[in-house]
Amino acid sequence: MKKTFGTTLAALALLAAPLTHAAPQVVELNQVPCQFLESENGVNQGFKSSKIQDCEAINAKSGDDRLAKSKTITLKPGKTIFRVSNKDVPYELGFWLRGATLFSRATLPSVSGGGLTTGKTQDYVVDLKPGEYVYSCPLNPTPDYRLVVK
Repeated sequence: MKKTFGTTLAALALLAAPLTHAAPQVVELNQVPCQFLESENGVNQGFKSSKIQDCEAINAKSGDDRLAKSKTITLKPGKTIFRVSNKDVPYELGFWLRGATLFSRATLPSVSGGGLTTGKTQDYVVDLKPGEYVYSCPLNPTPDYRLVVK
């Protein structure tokens, strides 16, 4: 009886304990013309853009150099919210996270979407698995910034 009573108390204590789910990690990213601020170490390059072609021309000149100096984001696996804001871009933006290579694009999760008008913030939720990713905005052409999950 004592063993059963003790086992029952232990089971009740376990049931009464609050369930702890790891809160999703939140990554805040701010877009200005042709770049993500956080990815370029918080430096606003001051680019001006009224259309996609402006950023294509800017990135053709400076994209590789800026990417070489950019910050690689390192995260742990699990549910992640990318909170992306359109700070000063006068046209609709989006966000696209995917595997860094063709093979990993087929095996790693991805998330994408648009609808980011000037001043709007939107959440993109994904369950990250270990691997190497890139993220960018195809509508506000940016370099393919690196993200590593380990």
